[in-house]
Amino acid sequence: MTAITLPNPTVGSLESYIQAVKAFPVLSAEEEYDLARRLRDHNDLDAARALVLSHLRVVVNIARGYAGYGLPQADLIQEGNVGLMKAVRRFDPDRGVRLVSFAIHWIKAEIHEFILRNWRMVKIATTKAQRKLFFNLRSMKQSLGTLGPREVEAIAKDLGVKPEEVVEMETRLDGGDVALEPVGDDEEQGFAPIAYLTDAEAEPARQLEYKEGELLREQGLTQALASLDERSRRIIETRWLREDDTLTLHELAAEYGVSAERIRQIEAKALQKMKAAIVAQGCESATC
Repeated sequence: MTAITLPNPTVGSLESYIQAVKAFPVLSAEEEYDLARRLRDHNDLDAARALVLSHLRVVVNIARGYAGYGLPQADLIQEGNVGLMKAVRRFDPDRGVRLVSFAIHWIKAEIHEFILRNWRMVKIATTKAQRKLFFNLRSMKQSLGTLGPREVEAIAKDLGVKPEEVVEMETRLDGGDVALEPVGDDEEQGFAPIAYLTDAEAEPARQLEYKEGELLREQGLTQALASLDERSRRIIETRWLREDDTLTLHELAAEYGVSAERIRQIEAKALQKMKAAIVAQGCESATC
């Protein structure tokens, strides 16, 4: 994907960049499918470029949600664009979902890593539970004020962390807020959040498209899991589908009384079978 040149949000006016990416046309499902097939089957970089450019507006919308971490909006967008390009390279059009649904994970993952690497208030040795707390605490707070003891206990229980960790993270987050309005007379120093809070893309048609893609993906995964035997399904669920408490090959080997290599073979065969089931379902949806 290195041959693709994109507009750079870190150079010039951020407002001009946002207007520029909104000018790129939104692809229809048929256009997206054709471009993705060209990229996958023929490594067509022109097709890759068209896919990336048509989804830059999605990156801008996602990056806006992380404005409260005190990092330049342009940098967040730039990192999100990296995630988008990774998603385009890995996208399989025959799975029956739209690119936007597949790309959201990759875009957020790159932005999360950038924030954790650069935000001055976050420890380098952040655990998985602390990361989850870091990115969920803002939305879980019921008010703008300081958390009360009951709210702290409830959040700690929901996220699987200690109450003192919730209090500590709240202190860090409160210390990293940025002003909603520009500070001082020099508005060229940065782009205040107030200038781009209006989300023109949050229209019913776009939201319906997001939900449809998520529904198709969930249905495909559910049917693919149902095609597996009980042991294979448990291996896949405990290895791939849990956010916490995943099991290693050796732990599963001990549970079933076989070698770790045997568990790896079962896992590989199960993944291959699931992929075939998802592709078949996608073909049925696309009448291929």
